Amino acid sequence: MNSPFVSSLPQVNASLNAASAVFLLIGYRFIRGGKILPHKICMLAAFVCSSVFLASYIYFHYQAGVIHFQGQGWIRPVYFSILITHTILAGVIVPLVLATLYRALTNQFDRHRRIARWTFPLWLYVSITGVVIYWLLYRVYAAPAVHAAAAAAVWESFIR
Repeated sequence: MNSPFVSSLPQVNASLNAASAVFLLIGYRFIRGGKILPHKICMLAAFVCSSVFLASYIYFHYQAGVIHFQGQGWIRPVYFSILITHTILAGVIVPLVLATLYRALTNQFDRHRRIARWTFPLWLYVSITGVVIYWLLYRVYAAPAVHAAAAAAVWESFIR
């Protein structure tokens, strides 16, 4: 990886995915309790987290290229099953989120509710599996160079 900044992006991206999942869950709880404004704030926060994630993810892979999964044995098909479903649904979720958000912001609440019933669980799945993929790819089964780059980035941030 080119720099400590670039090598820190996977952790930033996982944090953004985790924050998005938390905002989604809290926002869902708010709407179930009839609290519309807090729901709206949480959903917009989830949207911002996911949007920043997407920009950061694209930038990271433009700089770092493909990161190969190092796990062997039974974890390999598990990882790739998660990765494939995550990737497909990540492509599907973008237009769903945009349509759901548009319908809410234009006061088309009946149409918003109908699509949100699909958007919410898919978006939540994509956010959570994004964190799982990070954990498996960069923490549990990371290549030694990835561990060294991450450690160097953390060390450099302390000595500045």
